[in-house]
Amino acid sequence: MVAFSNIKKLKPIFWSRLNQDLIFKVSRCLKCDSTYAETVEVAYSTYESTDVDTSKQPPLVILHGLLGSKNNWNSMSKAIHKTTGRKIISIDARNHGDSRHSPQHSYIHMAHDVMKLLRKLEISKVSVLGHSMGGRTAMVLSLLCSDLVSSLIVVDISPVKTSPQIFSMMNLFDAMAAVSIRSDIAMSKARKLADDQLRSITPDVNLRNFLITNLIQTNAGTYTWRVNIPALKSNFQSNISNFPVSLKGLQKDDLPEIKEYFPLADLVFIEGAGHWVHSQKPEKFLETVCKFLEDK
Repeated sequence: MVAFSNIKKLKPIFWSRLNQDLIFKVSRCLKCDSTYAETVEVAYSTYESTDVDTSKQPPLVILHGLLGSKNNWNSMSKAIHKTTGRKIISIDARNHGDSRHSPQHSYIHMAHDVMKLLRKLEISKVSVLGHSMGGRTAMVLSLLCSDLVSSLIVVDISPVKTSPQIFSMMNLFDAMAAVSIRSDIAMSKARKLADDQLRSITPDVNLRNFLITNLIQTNAGTYTWRVNIPALKSNFQSNISNFPVSLKGLQKDDLPEIKEYFPLADLVFIEGAGHWVHSQKPEKFLETVCKFLEDK
C-alpha cells in the first residue's frame, strides 16, 4: 500500500505491486470545475451514533469498486466510525447497487453524482475513501472540487497505469450477461446455478461469490443482475479502464517525477493482500486508514 499526503503540486500518482495494496492520500487539488455532467440519484447508507459528536470532523465518504456496492463496505464502515467517531457515508455508484441506471458511466459523471448528493445533504467538506473504480472517482472528485475534499484515500488504483488483468472484465461482463436462471426457484438455488455457469470463466470462487452478490430477484419473480451490465460493458474501454486524460496535471510521463510532485509522500505497504485489501487484511487496513484520518 502506498500513501501520499500533504501534496503541494498537481499530478497525484501512485502504483501497485504484485500481492500488495496501495492507499493514496491527497490533501488538496483543484477548484470546483463547472463542466456539466448529467447526474443520477445515488443510494447511500450512513453510519453514525447518537452519543458521538460527528460534527467536529468531516464525514468520510466511501466509494466502492467495479461490480461492488456499498454493502461490501458495511462492516468496515461500522469499524471506521467506531474507531474514529466520524460519520460514514457509503455510496452506491450509478449502475450499481440501489442507485439509478444510466447509459453514461464515466469518472466525471460519477464524481458529479457524489457532488449532487453532498449538496443535497448540505455537506461542504468531506474526506473520501475510494477502492478501485471508486478510487478513480475519488481522485476526479478531488481534482474537480478541491474545496469539498479535505483528504483522500485511494485503494489499489492509479491515475496513470492500469493493470493488464482489468481487461479480463470484458469476459466477465459477457459471462454474467449469459447467465440464465428460471424464475420458479429459491434464491439459494439460483445462486448455485449462477456459480455453476460462471465457473467456466473463472476458477476463483471468491470472485464468483463477489459477482453473485449482484444477483437479485425482481417483483415478477425473475432473476437478473443488479448492476447495469450493458452500460458497464459499453463504457469500459473508453471510460472505466483508463483515468480521464483531459484532467489537467495528470500525464502518463509523470511517474519518474513522483518524488518531485510528492516530496512529503508517506509509503505504507500492507503485505499479503490482493485487490480487496479491506476484506483480506481488515485489521491492518482499518488501523492504517484510521491513523491517517486521526492525523488529518
